[in-house]
Amino acid sequence: MTRPSIAAVPDSFRAYLRTLGPGLIVVMTWLGAGDIVEMSVAGGNYGYALMWVVVVAVAMRFLFVSLIAKYQLCNERGEGVLDGLARLHPLYPPVILFAAVLMGHAYGSYMTVGLGESTANLLDTGEAWQWALLWNGLALALVFRPVYRHVELVFKLLLGLLTVAVLGTAAWVGPRPDAVLTGLVTVQIPEQHGAFGPLLIMVGMIGAVGGSLMNLVYPYFLEDKGWCQPVHRRVQTYDFLLGVVVMVVLNLAVWTLGAELLHPTGRTVEKLDDLPRLLSEVLGNAGRALFYLGIFAAIYTSLIGHALGLARLGAHGYLRWQAGSGELYADYRTHFMYRAITVWILVSPLVWTHPAMPDFVTLTLVVQSGQVILIPLLAGGLWWITASPRYIGTVHRNRLWENLVMGVLLLVALWAACQSVRSLWTVLFPGT
Repeated sequence: MTRPSIAAVPDSFRAYLRTLGPGLIVVMTWLGAGDIVEMSVAGGNYGYALMWVVVVAVAMRFLFVSLIAKYQLCNERGEGVLDGLARLHPLYPPVILFAAVLMGHAYGSYMTVGLGESTANLLDTGEAWQWALLWNGLALALVFRPVYRHVELVFKLLLGLLTVAVLGTAAWVGPRPDAVLTGLVTVQIPEQHGAFGPLLIMVGMIGAVGGSLMNLVYPYFLEDKGWCQPVHRRVQTYDFLLGVVVMVVLNLAVWTLGAELLHPTGRTVEKLDDLPRLLSEVLGNAGRALFYLGIFAAIYTSLIGHALGLARLGAHGYLRWQAGSGELYADYRTHFMYRAITVWILVSPLVWTHPAMPDFVTLTLVVQSGQVILIPLLAGGLWWITASPRYIGTVHRNRLWENLVMGVLLLVALWAACQSVRSLWTVLFPGT
């Protein structure tokens, strides 16, 4: 398989700034409809009481993805993370392929509905399915034969729009720093308020922020950038740290809107238009339009990133499954399976835009909570291949504190997966 060219290591602060990109792309992929819904529902239903879960989820994701990047850049065989998992157990490639196809449709369901609804609500014209068809078609044109620099440019432009929209509306409403600080450091689980219980929201946040399957797409963005050796570890760490800071700030801004606008009035978020409509009452139509632009930017980058990353992951899983322990016989970046999965992720979810289908908020909460079930499988495998010198080598294997934190992460992941099953059962089969 042909490998991408190796990027030069930046040698100055300005060079570091110019080269940053994969961290922002993967964070914008994660920072989509799930975060907007989870943060606004949590803030609206429970004020600042559950904000500490963001700290737990971000810490989980930062360590989880940092170890993924470490294996990608530093293992002695020069192989990808999925290749290492395949050597750990041969069932990992087919399971990841199946998960990429299944979750690609699931993620695409609420993103497609969200794009259609947000555009139709913002412009007050057209049907949601018509706008969804347009945006998904443009996304398919971008990722079917992906050019990394084009993708990076689109993401940076939409990040600017998202930042202005979310931070602008949050500052306009007026956050309370003391309440934010208290919510971040005080661990509490309040009584249920509204249609969604605190446990469903908590595990959904761990899914939306802490992540699961989508953590495995980061190595492909590193590969596209040309970061593929241990010397790139430092710039990768700075790049990812910047992305995480952006994610935290934007998440807290959305949470603030829910806590300040919804919670004092007793209102809850049950439809996509609930929070923007309330913003129009407080800030006027300009505030509503600005926030909708932010919703669009978040969902669209997430849809593009999911299609690009999961198609690459699924194609890699397919080829590794076929090759066994041997060399891959084709390039997963250009293989037919990659294109087939991109079409599946961007076309099949259009069925969810039918008016009889579940609404955007319900789809988002159910899918984000459901994906948590995958975390123990991925966390356990990642822990093994980064801790064992047999897989990553003796130089870069986990240190004691990394193993201790990964152990805690695995326990939290097991607890979250159990709570996810319980919460989903309650939502899907009420009264049983």
